[in-house]
Parts: sequence; C-alpha cells; structure tokens
Amino acid sequence: MLLSEIKKKTLKLAEGLEMVDFGFAIPYTWVLIEGPKGRALGVAMTLPEEVQRYTNSISEPSLEAFIKKADSLNVIERTLGIAAVNAVSQYHLDVSSFPEVDVVELVGGFSEVAVIGNMPPVVKTLRQRGINTLVFERNPKLWDRETLSDALEYILLPEAEAVIASGSVLVNGTLEMILNRAKRAELIVLTGPTAQIHPELVKGTGITHLAAMKVTNIKKAVLGLKLGSFKGFERGNRKYVVEL
Repeated sequence: MLLSEIKKKTLKLAEGLEMVDFGFAIPYTWVLIEGPKGRALGVAMTLPEEVQRYTNSISEPSLEAFIKKADSLNVIERTLGIAAVNAVSQYHLDVSSFPEVDVVELVGGFSEVAVIGNMPPVVKTLRQRGINTLVFERNPKLWDRETLSDALEYILLPEAEAVIASGSVLVNGTLEMILNRAKRAELIVLTGPTAQIHPELVKGTGITHLAAMKVTNIKKAVLGLKLGSFKGFERGNRKYVVEL
C-alpha cells in the first residue's frame, strides 16, 4: 500500500522531532511539531461524512503514534496520521524557490481534465477556458447537476489527459486507485492544504506536481484552525507548486 510506504519513510524523517499540539477539527485536522530548526504545521482535510462510531486506539498521542496510523482503516486515526505526515514534510521542505502558481495554470494544452474533489473556483476557471472538465465528488452535499459520483472514477479515469486531485484523496484512501487508473494522464496534480506532503514521499508514484500551502504564520494559522475558519487558516499561508 502506498500509504504504508509513506508512513515508513516519514517515521525516519520524524527522528528528533516532537509534537507540540494537535486538533481533530473542522475544516482541517492539524498537527504542530517542533525540532532544532523550529516549528512546522501540517494539516489534513477532515471528512465528517466518513466519521462513524470509531474508537480511537491511540491512548498516548505522539508524533510517532500518529504517523503509524497514516494507513489505518479508522478515518479519524488516518486523518491525524496524514496531518502528522504533512507536519514532518513541511518541517523538512523549503518552498522559498518554488513558484506561487495557481493550479489551473498547469493544465494549459489539455482538452479534458478530471477534477477529483469538487473545487468550484478551479472547475469554474477550467470551464471558462473551454476545457472539458469532469468533476468527481464523494460527498453528496458538494454535488451539483454536473458533478459525478466518485464511484465513476474507476470507469472514467483511464481516458483522462490530466488529473487535478484534492489532497483529501490521501485521507479517503483513494489515491492509489486514482494513480492506477489514470495511466494515460500526462499531468497528475495533488492540490490543496492536504497536499503538503514532501515530494520525496510520493516520487515515482505517477504524481507530477504538488500544489499546496506552506504555513508562514503558524500562530495565525493555528488560531484560524481552532476557530474552524477556512479563511483564518489560509491567511497565514503561502501557495506553492513543486514539480516532481
């Protein structure tokens, strides 16, 4: 499993780092860590529609304990695990040389794009540019008349020229299936705050770009997260794109 491999690599990168704080919250679950070089914040999109009557098996929270649950079948544990993976990734990742490019700028030249996870601003821009855009979404609350169930990804992704996938595919466990089905795609972008993963952890998987956010003002971002605010969190960030 891809998440199992990511977990193993992250545990090595986490040596010498400690967890300072964390929160399983909406809209993002977050983990704050600290090391000799300072602090770093990692997030993962919380998917409340997938949370059922799970019992969290983590009795003593720690960075290592969370990372080890990155491939758990328990969505709460997995969300905390991905947030921890992202925190470690951000600690080691210097994005100062990475361009601040909007994800839609990466798809020029493609006539058909699959968007996984309904992202209205991205979808609207792509369609305004005349690009045939297939939108897949698991949460019915985010559907509109042109949204496709994510169950159709298995059937339709083999024809996609390019794929823009929300980083939440790490959380809902569909990333590996997406990569396996989208073999024809020349461009596969993981985007959004949950795409904070270190490039080395997904190198060689088929992902071509990561379009994520680096937290530049941790105090402001954490306050926004504690208050359940998208905008409050994003105001303390810098967008970046890295090509694998």
